[in-house]
Amino acid sequence: MLDFALMDGINLSSAYLNGASLIRAELKEANFIGASLTEATLSEADLTDADLSDANLASCSLSGANLHRAFLSRANLGRANLNGAKLVAANLVGANLREANLAGADLTDADLTDAILEDAILDDTVGVVR
Repeated sequence: MLDFALMDGINLSSAYLNGASLIRAELKEANFIGASLTEATLSEADLTDADLSDANLASCSLSGANLHRAFLSRANLGRANLNGAKLVAANLVGANLREANLAGADLTDADLTDAILEDAILDDTVGVVR
């Protein structure tokens, strides 16, 4: 359990963190490229400028997380809970958001080019062109 951990700038590329608990962790500029975080809990974590490209975040909880300017290109966020997450200026190019819960999320200036949003919940989402 790494709740409330201070790990800004940490390199966790290709790490196996399935089911990990990182509630309210400070992970600014962290490197999670290719990491596996299936069913991990990162609720209210600060992932500002973090790189989660190619990461597996399937069924992950990122509710209320700060993902400002985060890189999530080609990330698997299928069935992830992003309720109320701040994804302002995030790079979600080619990300899989199938069946993800984005209710109340802020996607202002986020790049969703080629992102898969099939069956995603977009209620009260800010910044999404429907």
